[in-house]
Parts: sequence; C-alpha cells; structure tokens
Amino acid sequence: MSDKLDQRLRLTLRQLEVFAAIARTGSTRGGADRVARSQSASSAALAALESAVGAPLFDRIGRRLLLNEHGRALLPLSLSMLDQAGDMQAWFSSEHRVPLRIAASFTVGEYLLPDIIARWKQRNPDATARLLICNTSEVIDAVTGFEVDIGFVEGRQRHPDVVFRRWLADELVIFTAPGHPLASGVASAGDLADLGWVLREPGSGTREATDRWLLGRVKPLRIELELGSSEAVKRVVAAGVGAGCLSRKAVAQALSDGWLVEVRTRLPHAARALSIVVHRERRPGRSAEAFMATCAEGSG
Repeated sequence: MSDKLDQRLRLTLRQLEVFAAIARTGSTRGGADRVARSQSASSAALAALESAVGAPLFDRIGRRLLLNEHGRALLPLSLSMLDQAGDMQAWFSSEHRVPLRIAASFTVGEYLLPDIIARWKQRNPDATARLLICNTSEVIDAVTGFEVDIGFVEGRQRHPDVVFRRWLADELVIFTAPGHPLASGVASAGDLADLGWVLREPGSGTREATDRWLLGRVKPLRIELELGSSEAVKRVVAAGVGAGCLSRKAVAQALSDGWLVEVRTRLPHAARALSIVVHRERRPGRSAEAFMATCAEGSG
C-alpha cells in the first residue's frame, strides 16, 4: 500500500463526528458546541480530516461553512460509520446508548407511533428514542439533513435523496359537530361549497391531500381557519365552527365517541398512503431496522 493511500485511511471517529457537527451547524464554533469541544480543537479536527481525504469539504462563504461536493459525498458515509460505532458501543455500555431519532407527521406521530414505540421498547428495553412531530415537509427536511434516522410522512411525496417505503393505507374524512345540518344525509358538492373549512396548515401532508381531493370538486373552497395541529382542528370543529378534513386515523376515536360526525358525500374515495422514509445514501442502523420491523407487523 502506498504512503499516500495509507495516509488517506487515517481517519478517526472524532474527526468524522466534528465534521458532521459542522455540517449541521455551518460553523466550527457551532460544531464545537455540539460535540462539547473547543473551537480550536474542532478546527484542528476538520483540518486533519481534509488533509487525510486530500480535499476541502466545505466552501467558506463569509462566516458560514457550506458543504461542497466532496463534503456532500462524505457526510452520509460519515454518519453511517458513526451510527455503526454507536451500535457497537451500545453492545458494551448501557450508559451510553445512542437514541433512535424519529421524525413523523402529526397523523402518524400522534395516532400511530405511540403504540408501536411501546411495543418496540418492550422488546428492546435498553433502547432509547427521540420523536419529533412536525408537518410532512419538515419531516423530509429532517431526513435529508441527517437530523433523524427515520421519518414517517403522508401522501404523495417526492425527493431525490429519500427512499419512500409504502407502509399503511389511509383515507381522508370530512366531519362536523353533531348538531351541524350536514351531520345527516348525503352532502353534495354545492353543500360543501357553502361550508366554512377548518384545515391543517400548508406544508402538511394532510393539507396537500385535502387540496388535491377537494379543489376542483368543491368550488369555491372557503377556508376560514388553518391550524398547525390535527387536535386543534378537531376541537374547533367540535365547538361548531365549520367542517374539517383529516385522516380517518386521526378522527376515528372522536367519531366513535360521538363528539364528531362524519359527513357522507358523493365525492370519490380519498385514499392515500402513509410511508416510511430514509435517506438514500445512509444505511439504517440496527435500532432503525428493528423499529421498521415492528412497524411492519400487521401493516398488510
């Protein structure tokens, strides 16, 4: 093996950890804070890594460090190595467990994942996890930005850096408070056009699916409120404000308990898919694989 090749193989996990932290924060100071090192030590680790790989990894734009093509290629490999090192450490030390980082849209995070996390935890008592619940576009950003290991989203999503694995079937439901005039009978498109709507915010998977289903079929669509929480939508509609449109999984209990009522319509069925998402260039770690296996049980 040549001296040059031998030099390029002299990478350390500390260098890769610092590199990943700088990539996420955009500065050596921010990266140093993230890994609890001094700024000078962080800068030295980055310099040593760039020397070892034989290329700069960032473009310096003012005070910001932005990944260049070499850095973008190295980041997913670095994160995979760090994940594997974390898995290895977890085998030997229960005091330094690496948490599984999950991001999920509101429908999945609030109504589906709690039971799955409980089953996964029962089978893996030493495992830890962090769950971020946000809208679908933010889940995609978290996966592509390597902020989480695995994501869950709703509807028809596309991104060149992400692999979408179809998981569960879902459908949208229009609903009102029990005393609403449309709580019985079958609503026409004209009836729906007369409604004031309480919907999820733009950027959410539920809102994207709602717009695709209703726009063009219900004209005009009079939107009165846009809320960043499915629970908020349900509560406002239950108080007698207009009609809502959410996942059946989000409203099933409320419909069963009777404080919301499904509005029957002549519109076509609003089916959609819930998907598991992972980064295309990052191999899922042992915890992520075990979690996805738990998710697959009974998914059909």
